Amino acid sequence: MNKKNIAILGSTGSVGTQALEVIECFPDHFSVSVLTIGKNADLLIQQVQRFHPKIVVVGDESAYQKVKTALKNSKTEVWFGQQALSKAVELDEIDIVLTAIVGSAGLEPTLTAIENGKDIALANKETLVVAGQLINELVAKKGVKLLPVDSEHSAIFQCLTGEESNPIEKIILTASGGPFRGKSITDLRQVKKEQALKHPNWSMGAKITIDSASLMNKGLEVIEAKWLFNLSVDQIEVVVHPQSIIHSLVQFQDGSLKGQLGIPDMKLPIQYALSYPERLQNSFARFNFMDYPTLSFEAPDLETFRNLKLAFQALRAGGNSPCVLNAANEVVVAAFLNDEIGFLTMSEVIEETLCQVKPQSKLTLEDYLYYDQHSRSVARSLIDRL
Repeated sequence: MNKKNIAILGSTGSVGTQALEVIECFPDHFSVSVLTIGKNADLLIQQVQRFHPKIVVVGDESAYQKVKTALKNSKTEVWFGQQALSKAVELDEIDIVLTAIVGSAGLEPTLTAIENGKDIALANKETLVVAGQLINELVAKKGVKLLPVDSEHSAIFQCLTGEESNPIEKIILTASGGPFRGKSITDLRQVKKEQALKHPNWSMGAKITIDSASLMNKGLEVIEAKWLFNLSVDQIEVVVHPQSIIHSLVQFQDGSLKGQLGIPDMKLPIQYALSYPERLQNSFARFNFMDYPTLSFEAPDLETFRNLKLAFQALRAGGNSPCVLNAANEVVVAAFLNDEIGFLTMSEVIEETLCQVKPQSKLTLEDYLYYDQHSRSVARSLIDRL
């Protein structure tokens, strides 16, 4: 395996920090060329001191000044802003770009990286949710690899390796059910953000953790899976699996099921995306069946956790609907974390935003960007009226 130069977009988040742990385990296989962040200057400075990237990009101006001052005697260049982010992924030396920025902000730099022939390790599901058709067309045109990092999509990808000529009957995405599995609508009316931020199995950032609690994260994964694996809506099923051991499954036309198992640890799918098609020996913790003598499964409660139902509806509607869904969700999650709205109100605002934004198909990048911003404005105005 030739040594790969990695750019990590979102290096101080949960996926970004774990990716650096993986890279540190394999100095002969990976090196860091670019790191990008929003605001966490202190952690970025530490990362530069450990990994010595060629360039870092900072999105927040005050954080940029802090990083620039701290690294004034370093060989690492410090860049600022969205345009610099897109410029950084154009570097000739970069082999693969890990997109770990949260939200639709990851769309434009991902498009730029693909346009410049870079393979993508995709941890930013919103990129495909917002503009899946556009991304797939560009990936095909440029002949790059789009490698999933989400544990569920990595599981499907691993199950499909070697099965290229065998038609898929359906895929089954597993969901933990989040911290409120089994709760009623009455229970959820009293939920506070502190409760929603306590995921039973995974350690993630605040936005993704809230999405998991509301099942919107699984809804976004359903839309992402459609584009990653060229599926129809009816080929995607969600099953709640509280132990999070079976990360997802593929069912083929003969009825056979293949699943990928392992303990809940993002480092394995991150490593697989970076090292693909090779599997590198590591010292990560191993799964032991005796630690999990019982694995259980149940149907998701679509009436209580309406976000998953809304995601399926948006995917069926197609066009700009998934973009609208995602934009409204980003707004309501921020409002919930800011104690502006209740847990159940998030679904209500998302549904009303989908109703108010005019459907459109055959979208350009400019259209996607317009509907992203327009939907945010609609969702925000709905919240302000509450």
